Amino acid sequence: MTKEALWSKQNAALRHPSEIFGTSFEQAGITANTLKYKASASFTALLHRLGITLIVGREYENMLIALSSSDGTKLRQSFFHLPHPSGIAVDHKNNSMYVAATRNPNQIIEFRLTKNHLDRLKFSGKPEQNLLMPARSKYYPGEYYFHDLALSKNKLYANSVGMNCIIEVDMDSPTPEKPLWWPTCVDKNGTPDTRANYIQLNSIAIGESLSKSYFSASGAKISARRPGHANYPVDKQGVIFSGKTGEVVATGLTRPHSARLHNGKVWVANSGYGEVGYIENGKLVPAFRFDGWTRGLCFVGNILFAGVSRVLPRFRQYAPGIKSLKQTCAVVAIDTEKGNVIGEIQFPYGNQLFAMDYMLSANCSGFPFISLKDNDIDKKNFSISLV
Repeated sequence: MTKEALWSKQNAALRHPSEIFGTSFEQAGITANTLKYKASASFTALLHRLGITLIVGREYENMLIALSSSDGTKLRQSFFHLPHPSGIAVDHKNNSMYVAATRNPNQIIEFRLTKNHLDRLKFSGKPEQNLLMPARSKYYPGEYYFHDLALSKNKLYANSVGMNCIIEVDMDSPTPEKPLWWPTCVDKNGTPDTRANYIQLNSIAIGESLSKSYFSASGAKISARRPGHANYPVDKQGVIFSGKTGEVVATGLTRPHSARLHNGKVWVANSGYGEVGYIENGKLVPAFRFDGWTRGLCFVGNILFAGVSRVLPRFRQYAPGIKSLKQTCAVVAIDTEKGNVIGEIQFPYGNQLFAMDYMLSANCSGFPFISLKDNDIDKKNFSISLV
């Protein structure tokens, strides 16, 4: 390559807004097919009736999507690219959102809503308001390996799967936080054994405090076999820990995820059997079952949004209760009082969903990216200011 060609290449690099936020859509693996969906009319109407923008993390596809409907008949989808997004926690009081991104190094990204914009000659009309945009990010060593995030009384918590513990996140400090809570099974003289991921401690059913919360894990003890090993035992080995005691309060789960407290009950996705249910008398009461890997639970009143994902072939042994060799990636809306499915949105090229949360549509219109076409993206005014 000549010097002139090299200089020309360098001059053309990092010109698109997507590349400044992280990487190009192409490098993230996002294609036009990735954005395809098929939503039932009842699912679209439900989003409108609830007045929400549903935020969904598509983990291995390196992106978040936002789903809403202004009229109940037409679905609006927008997206933002992040490296391997996992936990999502919305601060409804401050209209902000936190997302964990779990490539090495790990990140926790704070999103805020756009409120103001700069007048620029090359833009006609008024830029869209109330878009979720990244405001700041905090980096952590990859050993933290975050999964879930949760907010309680203005405190942000993250579960470090890689270190078998919960931390309290301080976005105002550049220093990675030390373990705050951990189950007794990993305790060593008053501190957790953080040398490796031993039990896949992967979700937070947040209460008014950590002592009133619950946590899911794939195992209940340290052993020579670890969750990343092909021979790690999973069938009926998953548990729920009590935040108060650090001890097991529910058993018999298989690769549980997305534990959530709702109306006094601990709900959980029993991923390895494609189930969603609640804990009663120390056991899972399955309420719904799907032909796919269940993960990502979000309650809006009595409505439960549940994620159904593809089983990764290299982790087929983690899903002994899912017999089908082909799954459809989808978000399913469930009425937990009536016990029926209301509607769903399917992603024909979808892989795995991880977490979901929501914001009121009156406050949040979604993300800045709608499609992969440059002319669509260039219509957005990226000179907006965040408050």
